[in-house]
Amino acid sequence: MELDEIKPKTRAFITRSFKDYDLQDDEDIFSAGFVNSLFAMQLVMYVEKEFRVKVEDQDLHIDNFRTITAIAELVRRKKAATNGSSL
Repeated sequence: MELDEIKPKTRAFITRSFKDYDLQDDEDIFSAGFVNSLFAMQLVMYVEKEFRVKVEDQDLHIDNFRTITAIAELVRRKKAATNGSSL
């Protein structure tokens, strides 16, 4: 799965409550005030469901979810690991 497929879906999920805000791919969603603890858990569940990946305990690091780009990279890595293990 390419980053260009992941980023728009992730941006739409994050900004659904902030429709008038133009969130950039490398903007820190935590410092911008988009994320509280409940939304952080919703974001993890969204990533798992939307992209069909398992977010493991070791993946639950703030840097993996800080930006749209970071989330897309996490999904890409998880997909690559899954695809590689099925060979």
